[in-house]
Order: sequence, then structure tokens, then C-alpha cells
Amino acid sequence: MLKSLNKTQIIFIAAIILLVGFLFSRDIKGLVKEEENTAAAQPSNTNQNINLQEVSATAKNLISNTIAKEITNLEQNYAGASGAEKINLAKSLAKKWDDVAQDGPSAFYFEEIAKSQPSLNNWLTTGNRFLSAFENSKDSLMQSGFLQKANIAYSTALTFDKNDISSQIGLATTIVNGIGAPMQGITMLLEIVKKEPNNIKANMNLGMFAMKSGQFDKAVDRFNKIIAYKESPEAYFYLATAYESLGKNNEAINAYTKSKKLAANPTLTSFIEKKLAELKK
Repeated sequence: MLKSLNKTQIIFIAAIILLVGFLFSRDIKGLVKEEENTAAAQPSNTNQNINLQEVSATAKNLISNTIAKEITNLEQNYAGASGAEKINLAKSLAKKWDDVAQDGPSAFYFEEIAKSQPSLNNWLTTGNRFLSAFENSKDSLMQSGFLQKANIAYSTALTFDKNDISSQIGLATTIVNGIGAPMQGITMLLEIVKKEPNNIKANMNLGMFAMKSGQFDKAVDRFNKIIAYKESPEAYFYLATAYESLGKNNEAINAYTKSKKLAANPTLTSFIEKKLAELKK
């Protein structure tokens, strides 16, 4: 499917990747990959060679030295603790990592919490963090491990309630991204929107996957459906990008303009202004 993308479409998709890094919510960012990443081998179903120590060390390079030292102290206390004290420290560490937007190490601590206090919510939270870590990581080996752990966490969450929609969406997303046959995940998402036609997360994922495969007409339909139910800067931006990929510049200008009005983000505003200037030439 990716072979059908022309150079202009690839550029548009790459632009999305750059933007979602600072704009979009954790639920949807990173779902569209650059062509070279998508064309690469999909994550292995058997390799989970990632560990908390490695992930933590990598993440500490992305935060301030002061916070890194605070986390290191907590980690040392965690290593020597047991029982309820260890779980409380895991919760503190998960929050510390969340505060600096580092989902990888946060996910490991949520996983420990879920193992000690198993529940639908704890395993769902674990899955969400691992999936977000997968979407944000640029390390292919870590991506593989994060995705597999997300898949396991969502699968475990569904043992508590097989009908939980959020866990089903998360599981489907991991399947589409490489854990199993992608069409299996797409089918799961389609089943969800049959039951809940206005489910924003499922429709957003379907729209993003349509863009990933170059099916921009289908993406337009999905994003328009989302907007009809609930307007958002994300949906309008993706809609604009899909229109631009189809060569429908007037529609793209309209959607970009609406995205700009809804998003209180100066970087997004600057980005869209450049896009509008290009389209109006």
C-alpha cells in the first residue's frame, strides 16, 4: 500500500509526524509513521528485550539534571523496598515520569502496580503508557518491546472485562502496528464503530491508519465524521492534511484555518500559518 504514495503525500505524512510530537494527545500521536519506518520490518512478536534500567537511563538524558537526581534517589529507595512501601514508591516514580512526559519508564512502574494490584484500570493504564512509549520512541528495538508489552497489558485488561471498549481499541492498535495481522486490528476497530458510531478514538485511529496506507478519501470521511460529532484541532488538522494530499487546496485551507482557531498553541499556529501561505500561492 505504501508504494502507492507519491512524493508529495510522503512529505505531508512526514509533516504530521513532526507536528504531533508537540501538539497531539497521547491517544493519537505518532500513529502515522514516516515511509521509511513503516516500510521497515514490523516489530517481532517474540522480542521483549527492554528493561526498566535501560529505559530509565535513556529517559534521564531527556530531562533536567535536578529531576533526574530526584528520580535516581527514588529508584534507589524503590530497589530496597518491599510490600506496600514498594508499590507506593512505584506510584511516586510513575507520577514523576509522567510529569516530565516520559512514558517508557512510567509504563514499567504502572506494570509493577498492575501486577501487585491487578484490575482493569491498572492494566489499561499500563497498556496506554506502553503504547504511547512505542509511538514516541525512535529506537526500533525499544519500539518492539514497548508494543509487545502494550499488547500484553491490553490483553490482560480484557480478562477483567472482555467488552471494555478502551482496551479493545488499544489492543487493535497494537495489532495494526505489528503484533499480528494488521487487518485483524482494522476489523476490530470497524466492529467497535459499528457498536459506537461516534467513538472518537476508534474513528481517529481508523482515519490515521487510512492516511498511513494512502487512502486519503477514507481518511477525509473519518475525520469529517469526528468533526460532526465533536470538533477538535487534531481532527481539523488531519482533515486538512488529507485534503492537501488529494490536491483539494481550498478544502485544506478551510480545515487548517479551523484547526488554528481551535488550538491554543503558538507553535501550531506558526506551523499552520506557513502551510496556509504555501497553499494560497
